[in-house]
Amino acid sequence: MANHKSAIKRIRQNAKRNLHNRYYAKTMRNALRKLRATTDKAEAQAQFPKVQKMLDKLAKQNIIHWKKAANLKSGAAKYIAKLG
Repeated sequence: MANHKSAIKRIRQNAKRNLHNRYYAKTMRNALRKLRATTDKAEAQAQFPKVQKMLDKLAKQNIIHWKKAANLKSGAAKYIAKLG
């Protein structure tokens, strides 16, 4: 266990941030799943800007890597282009 006050505080902060980051990463994954489950092109195109914005925000906050965000956006765009 940590012996310094600052180390104890750092453990608390890390746990809180970890929970926060996990929530937003999971929300993003669910949004992508919902987009990929859509078979209607118009509906998918309506969802895409929201997913794109979410990915950009998470990349900006370093919750996910910016290249991962780019790959996910690219894959989603390819999926939408292939529809209907």
